[in-house]
Amino acid sequence: MTEFLDLEAQDGVRMPWNVVPGTRQEATGCVVPVSAIYTPLKPFPSMPVLPYSPLRCRNCRSVLNPFSIVDFAAKIWICPFCFQRNHFPPHYASISEDNLPAELFPQYTTIEYASPDDRPSSVPPVFMFVVDTCLIEEELGFLKSALLRALELLPDNSLVGLITFGTLVHVHELGFGQIPKTYVFKGSKEVNKEQLLEQMSFFLKKPKPTTGVIAGVRDGLDAESIARFLVPASEFEFALNSVLDELQKDPWPVASDQRATRCTSTALSVAAGLLGACVPGSGARIMAFIGGPSTEGQGAIVSKILSEPIRSHKDLDKDSVPHYHKAVKFYEGLSKQLVNQGHVLDLFACALDQVGVAELKVAVERTGGLVVLAESFGHSVFKDSLRRVFQSGEYDLGLSSNGIFEINCSKDIKVQGIMGPCASLEKKGPLCSDTVVGQGNTSAWKLCGLDKATSLCLIFDIVKKESPDATMQSTSNQFYFQFLTYYQHNNGQMRLRVTTLSRRWVAGPGSVQDLIAGFDQEAAAVVMARQVSFKMESEADFDPIRWLDRALIQLCTRFGDYQKDSPSTFSLSPRLSIFPQFIFHLRRSQFVQVFNNSPDETAYFRMILNRENVVNSVVMIQPSLISYSFHSGPEPALLDVAAIAADRILLLDSYFTVVIFHGATIAQWRKAGYHKQPEHQAFAQLLQAPCDDADTIIKERFPVPRLVVCDQHGSQARFLLAKLNPSATYNSEAPVPGGDVIFTDDVSFEVFLDHLQRLAVQ
Repeated sequence: MTEFLDLEAQDGVRMPWNVVPGTRQEATGCVVPVSAIYTPLKPFPSMPVLPYSPLRCRNCRSVLNPFSIVDFAAKIWICPFCFQRNHFPPHYASISEDNLPAELFPQYTTIEYASPDDRPSSVPPVFMFVVDTCLIEEELGFLKSALLRALELLPDNSLVGLITFGTLVHVHELGFGQIPKTYVFKGSKEVNKEQLLEQMSFFLKKPKPTTGVIAGVRDGLDAESIARFLVPASEFEFALNSVLDELQKDPWPVASDQRATRCTSTALSVAAGLLGACVPGSGARIMAFIGGPSTEGQGAIVSKILSEPIRSHKDLDKDSVPHYHKAVKFYEGLSKQLVNQGHVLDLFACALDQVGVAELKVAVERTGGLVVLAESFGHSVFKDSLRRVFQSGEYDLGLSSNGIFEINCSKDIKVQGIMGPCASLEKKGPLCSDTVVGQGNTSAWKLCGLDKATSLCLIFDIVKKESPDATMQSTSNQFYFQFLTYYQHNNGQMRLRVTTLSRRWVAGPGSVQDLIAGFDQEAAAVVMARQVSFKMESEADFDPIRWLDRALIQLCTRFGDYQKDSPSTFSLSPRLSIFPQFIFHLRRSQFVQVFNNSPDETAYFRMILNRENVVNSVVMIQPSLISYSFHSGPEPALLDVAAIAADRILLLDSYFTVVIFHGATIAQWRKAGYHKQPEHQAFAQLLQAPCDDADTIIKERFPVPRLVVCDQHGSQARFLLAKLNPSATYNSEAPVPGGDVIFTDDVSFEVFLDHLQRLAVQ
């Protein structure tokens, strides 16, 4: 895996196939699609930032790169994508083999341009807090204190707005310092942008725009109007603190058999309309803090009658969901509006009940928003995650905005689409494949919000037909890919990052060994996970287990080494040997198994999977397990029930949850307080080691994972047992004295592998 990590360290790219199947037939036989997981803003300390505009091909608009063929005498470069000959402009006159510009250095396949023509944005970062007040007093107290701490961390030049909602939507005029002043909107009534501006007195002091309000919105409003609702964080800190301090629970009475009237969708619609009027095209974020289900307005997910249950996966499967489709349609419309404005929707959902994450998913994902799901606003998952959003320094998220992502490829490759936090810009052209996956039918995407971790999964289509002459391969057997990310850096400056890749293609009978040599099984597992999640959401009657099993069997039949009908002869190259293990754990993961998870939880897990890089996604699919004991230092353990022992501590990292699990004997000693006695220093150190490692994991991750500390046979041990391979179940013996068994009917990995071998050799 190390060479694939090196490729990622150079360009932020992982591809399942680093030697690419060269024809459509070969690619179809490879099962895992030709694809790439790309992190556009991955930090590279040694990457040059060039202070001039990029040189583009006059035909296909690709940027000059190390794979371009250069004729130094004629001052011409040939584009590797379309073979167009381009003249160097006068300021490249001194170019020679010994005097190359940085973009032609072979090691700079990823480079960034900060053109002096692109002046920093005049609009500072904007944060619009949208706060739910239908909360119990304790929860509202937790939320207020978290928001007050967040205000202290905001950049001094940022603008802040505040909208609170419950039965009604309250827009706070923070710039009116003398007395608190708010504009109130009815939660059940839809408000369009024109009505919003009219009611908030935007047109009292100046004539209303003659060509309709849209012209006024496009040109933005005057600074005086904007300053009433969006105020500088540093200047109005006292006013903001006062408003938040005095924030009250929604005053409208709620009957004992009813849910609170919560108009989430109306509040978000008002926030989007206000930002669209005040700061269109700027890096603005709507940060929604929601503490319960929406019951009013077009985005309602359940009625106010408490006896009506909130939709479950079973209801969604049977299509007995009266509110679901209407709410999703509303949020699809909201996502289009936000994408047009270039604004981001971040979601912080904290409640024991569902709040509607499944419906909101489309708006958060298409705008590249952050999402955090926790049980309470007092939980460390929420508080620490919110702090990390504004933290600077080592754990800075690197929030950037207003991105546009484009692709160029060799002529035999087309783009099926992207699975990830982006929205199609509907730029159709010769690069678009007829097969669409995710956000497809385009070669350009909008990334309203992106950060250092945002990772896109690009799916390609090989359109080259079988070559009649095998000798053709030797002439030019390279495919080229170029990724262009134009974005607003967090210092306000617009930048262009260009990553250009070259991959060798192979075709014909001898290609199997070459393909195996370039197979990245971690990247392949992540692509399959994103694919299966996408299919489960977009295809009716899709059977994910059957689809994954068939894909794995086909892959093993194609690339395994065996004699026909003889399972005992089956073997896989080390390049492929862990892939069946990944698929086994993916079948059991929260992305595929929806039983015991609500639609909100499933949507949340998939949203995080769809934005994370390969290393983090692999931990979600197959958690890592580390064992601590007196006999040896911390060491990786098999993700198997056999890893449990009475005298061991286990640390499980499943990305969303970090579990510290004490074996029965260790737990007994800890309860007896041996670690507090001076003669048992070694035991105290053993107890501390997993806690320190868990702290390190929690500090650098977003969203912050939940920490569970539990003992063998305790109720919370389920967090560990659910992730382990059930090699010892209630039907079999415990593997070792002091070990454990799992009460499940799931098959173990050994049985799964046995079935796989029998089916692959048929």
